Amino acid sequence: MIIKNFELEKLKSVNLNLHLIYGNNEGIKEDIINNFYLKDFDGEILKYDEQEILNIIDEFISKLLTKSLFENKKIIIISRATEKLYDLVSDILEREILDTKIIIKSSNLEKKSNLRGIFEKSMQAICTPVYEDDARSLNSYIQNFLRDNKFNLSQEIKNILVERSKGDRINLKNELTKLKNLSISTKNISSNDVIKLSNLAENYSVFELSDNYLSKNSKKVSNILNENNYSSEDCIIIIRTILSKLKRLLKIRSKIDNNEDLDQILSSFRPPIFWKEKNIVKKQAQLWSTNEVKALIYKINGLETLVKKNSTNSMLFVSNFVSNY
Repeated sequence: MIIKNFELEKLKSVNLNLHLIYGNNEGIKEDIINNFYLKDFDGEILKYDEQEILNIIDEFISKLLTKSLFENKKIIIISRATEKLYDLVSDILEREILDTKIIIKSSNLEKKSNLRGIFEKSMQAICTPVYEDDARSLNSYIQNFLRDNKFNLSQEIKNILVERSKGDRINLKNELTKLKNLSISTKNISSNDVIKLSNLAENYSVFELSDNYLSKNSKKVSNILNENNYSSEDCIIIIRTILSKLKRLLKIRSKIDNNEDLDQILSSFRPPIFWKEKNIVKKQAQLWSTNEVKALIYKINGLETLVKKNSTNSMLFVSNFVSNY
């Protein structure tokens, strides 16, 4: 069963235990999980990567079927899913799951994907594709955030936030949260307040670090790291910013591999690449091959897992990563 992003309210009336969320918009994935599954949930939440599940697949299925072990409500979230989970999903759909919801997160899946197909065709499972945010959806996200948190921002500030979010609502949410906290003590927030507060502005920004890393400018990367004292929260933002740019770069490289002209790709790319970025994105597309970008995406996903498990050493891990190619 397909429930699209604009139909998510249907989730409140559909009581199904399997939900596949696929696509490259990690922010929407987080919103769906937090707003429709984790909000007000008082049971146990278990998180796995696909490989962890595959390593214990017999034990995993056994626990799903054993009421004594799963007598309390549980939500299981499986990340980085691929076609390898097809057999597990087929098995689960044939059995009765007791008070356990399973959410599977995957990157973009082709139309011919067996995993995607089984979710789309089954009336006992939900499939939701999530696409990258454009300026319109990001503006809508801002409006909803302002309404829910009861404060206002000028259109100029909204435009700044949309531009600096670079199509990633996770970045946008981080900046809006800071402004919400500021609004408690400041009635009229100015564009200067945004610049001072933003992790994406002033001196060496997160975006500048990620751009220079992908441009293989090791000297500039070293200077940025030396000039800043990043927190563990900043490290996650750095990782996700690089990951977001890598996913965009992968799309560009795929078009280049299809013999499309690079300048034309950059001009027509959606969401649009801002004119200030085009030269550096062009350089990055020329420096990295498609296979190298894919390998780097895999590595940085592993880095995020490592950082989350070892927050005290997060900056050491990130520094080592961006200092080596």
